[in-house]
Amino acid sequence: MFPFPFPRTHRAPPAGLRVTRLLPCDLHEPHRGHGPYSFPMASTSTPATKLLTREKVPFVVHEYAHDPRSASYGSEAVDVMRERLGVDAAQIFKTLVIALSDGSLAVAVVPVPENLSLKAAAAALGGGKATMADRGAAERATGYVSGGISPLGQRKRLRTVVDVSAENWDRVLCSAGRRGLEIELAPTDLIRLSSAVVAPIAAGH
Repeated sequence: MFPFPFPRTHRAPPAGLRVTRLLPCDLHEPHRGHGPYSFPMASTSTPATKLLTREKVPFVVHEYAHDPRSASYGSEAVDVMRERLGVDAAQIFKTLVIALSDGSLAVAVVPVPENLSLKAAAAALGGGKATMADRGAAERATGYVSGGISPLGQRKRLRTVVDVSAENWDRVLCSAGRRGLEIELAPTDLIRLSSAVVAPIAAGH
C-alpha cells in the first residue's frame, strides 16, 4: 500500500497547500498539470526533489507561503502541516548542520519538537565532540539557504545521522531544500538516500 495519505483520485488539495505527487508508474506516463500525479513543477524543483525523481522514489511535495517574520522555520512547518495534513509534529524533521571536532561538517536530522543532543550526534558519527556549524559554512557546504536545508541533494555529501524515532513512522516530512517547501517520504528512503546512520540523538533520550 502506498504510504501517503492521499488516495489515487483527482481531489483538490486543501486551500493554500500545493501538492505535487510522484509515483513510480508516472515516470513513463506523467500527467503534467492533470491531477495530483505529476512531476515536480519548476517552482518546486530542488536538488532534493531531483534526486528523488532520479532514484524513482515516491514522494510528495508540500508548498506553503513562508512568513519571513517567523522566528522558527521548523515550528512554522509544524503549524502548517499539522493543520492541513493532520500529521503528528514528531513526524516533521529538521535538518541541522553540525561541526565535528575533526573539523568536518555533518548533518543531524531530528523531530522539530526535539532538541538535538550534540554529544549523541557526535558519538553516532564518530566525531568526538560537536558544535552547531557556522551558518555560512553550512550554506556553502549544502548549497541550501538556512531555514531550507534538506538532508537530501546537498552540494557536498555530509555524514548524516537520523534520529531513531523516524523509524516509528511510515512517512516523515523534512525540508525539500527551500523555505516553505516540505518533502513527505518513507523514512527508509530518507535514510538510504542520505546514507545516514540511525541513532537516538534527541536530547533526553
